[in-house]
Amino acid sequence: MGRQRGGGPGFGPVMYYGLAFSLASYFTFAAVQGDYGVFRRVQIDAETRALQAERDALAAELAEMENKTRRLSDDFLDLDLLDEQARDVLGLIRMDELVVR
Repeated sequence: MGRQRGGGPGFGPVMYYGLAFSLASYFTFAAVQGDYGVFRRVQIDAETRALQAERDALAAELAEMENKTRRLSDDFLDLDLLDEQARDVLGLIRMDELVVR
């Protein structure tokens, strides 16, 4: 009376293991490919490194601009920088120079 027909495993354990395998597969896929998965983490780390490099480049550019601004201020006047800026911005040249185009 307690025996099953066919002698094989019942339908219940097959469903249980099938459901467990499906859930394990889903969570494994989500851990690797999901919004908070391994691949997204690698992508975020790469973006972080790129943004840090850009930040460092902008900080160096800012320091250079602050230096030039200080050198052209009323308190400290760098004549070489003033001469360079006059040549670049205004297109000035000295009388003893030749312009080659």
